[in-house]
Amino acid sequence: MDWVTCSHSPACTGIARPPYGLCLSHLAPHQLDEELAAIRPGRLLDLRGTRLDADLLARVVEAAGRRPGRTRLDHAHFPDETRLSELEFAGDLTLENARFDRLASFYGSRFLGNLSLAGARFCRELSLHGARVHGYTSLDRAMIGRDALFGEAVFARGLSCERARFDGFATFDGALIGETACFRGARFGRTLSFRKVGGSAAFEAAHLCGDAYLSSGGRLSLARARADGLVDLSVHGNAVDLRRLEVGGQLLVRLTDARADLEGAVLRGRATISGRGLAAVDSLRAVDAPELTLRGLDLASCRMAGLVHPGGLRVKDCSFALTPRGVRLSLGWPPLRWFSRRRTLADEHGWRGWNAVTDPGATPDRLASLYTSLREGVDDERTSADFAFGAMEMRRQASRRWWLSMYWLFAGYGLRLSRTLAWALLVVAVALGTVMVSSASHASHRPSGKSGVSPIRTPAPRP
Repeated sequence: MDWVTCSHSPACTGIARPPYGLCLSHLAPHQLDEELAAIRPGRLLDLRGTRLDADLLARVVEAAGRRPGRTRLDHAHFPDETRLSELEFAGDLTLENARFDRLASFYGSRFLGNLSLAGARFCRELSLHGARVHGYTSLDRAMIGRDALFGEAVFARGLSCERARFDGFATFDGALIGETACFRGARFGRTLSFRKVGGSAAFEAAHLCGDAYLSSGGRLSLARARADGLVDLSVHGNAVDLRRLEVGGQLLVRLTDARADLEGAVLRGRATISGRGLAAVDSLRAVDAPELTLRGLDLASCRMAGLVHPGGLRVKDCSFALTPRGVRLSLGWPPLRWFSRRRTLADEHGWRGWNAVTDPGATPDRLASLYTSLREGVDDERTSADFAFGAMEMRRQASRRWWLSMYWLFAGYGLRLSRTLAWALLVVAVALGTVMVSSASHASHRPSGKSGVSPIRTPAPRP
C-alpha cells in the first residue's frame, strides 16, 4: 500500500485519518462526525482501503452533497449493497482492486472525469445502466460474478475491458462508445448482448462461452476470438475482422454496406453470411467451414485459396470478378489470344497479374481443384459454366499439354459453342473460296472456238 494504513489492526488497509491514525470505519462516533463535517462537495475524497458498509457509505455521500470531487476508493471493501446511483462525480473516480460483496449500482450517475474499475472484484451484479462517463473508462482485469448491465450508457472517451471476466449475463444494448470498446482477452461466461451499440469494438482473443449477439455501427473485430455457442453479428457501413475466429455453434453475419474478412476462421457449425447494398467479403483463405453459405455479396476481391471444404460452400446471388476484355500478345503459347467475359476468382486475377495483389498459394493446380469444387455450390448456371471453363484453363496452364491448347483453341473446352461454330464457318468459307477460285481457273482455260483451223462442217441430209 502506498498510504499510511489504519492502526486499529494489521489486517485493516484503510487510509489513516490524521490526527487519529484510524480509518473512517474505526473512528469513534464523535471523531466520525468531525471527519464527515469536513467533507465538501466537489472536493477530494480519499477513502482508499477503507471498509464501507451501507450506512457509512450513505453518510459519506450525503456529506459530499451527492457531488463528490476527485474520489479515491482503491482497495476499498463494500460488504453490503453499494448504491451510488444518480450521483455526479466532479472528478476522477478510481475503484481499482476494490471488492464488492453484493450489488454494485452506478445507475444513471455522471462522471465528469475518468472512471477506473481496473482489477475490481464484483461478487454479484454490476450496473452502469444509463451512466454517463465523460472521460475514459477502464474495467481491465475486473471480475463480475453475476450480471453486468451497461445498457444505454455513454463512454465518451472509450471503454477498456482487457482480460475482464463476466461470469453472468452481460448487456451493452444501446450504449454509446465515443472511441473504441476493447475486450481483448475478456471472458464471457453466459450470453453477451452487444446490440445497437454506437462506436467501434474489439473482441480480439476473447472467449465467448455462451451465445453472442453483436450489432455495431462502427468497426468490429473478433480476430482470434473463440465462441462456443451461437454468434449473431450485424454490421452497418464498416468493416468486420473475423480472421482466425473459432466458432463452435452457428454463425450468422449480416452485412449492410460493410466488408468482412474471415481468413483462417474455423466455423464448425452452420455459417451464413448475407449482405445488402455494397456488402463484400475480402478473404476466405484457409477457412475451415463444412457448411458455409454466402448470399448477396460482392466476391470480386475475395481470396479463396486454401479453403478447407470448398465442396461445402454455397453461393447465392453473389457477384465475382470478370476477366479483362481485348486481345493480348505474349511470348508463350499461344502467342496471340483473346479474352471473353467470364466470372473468375480473385485468386486467378492475382496469379495472372491482373491486379497488384499476389498469393503464393494460388497455383494453377490448386485453382483448378478449387474451381471444380465450387461450381457445384453455385446457384447460377452461367457462373457454374464459367467455373468449369476456369478449371480447364488452370489445368491447361498447369500441364502445358498441346492437346489441351488445341481443345481450348478450337472448342473452348466444349463450353464455348460459338468458338466451334466460328471455326466451322471459317472452314466452310475457306472451302467455298477454294472451290470458287478453282472454278474460275478452269473457266479461263476452256477453248473459245475462234482459232485458225476451220471447223469441219457436216452436210445436211437430202430430203
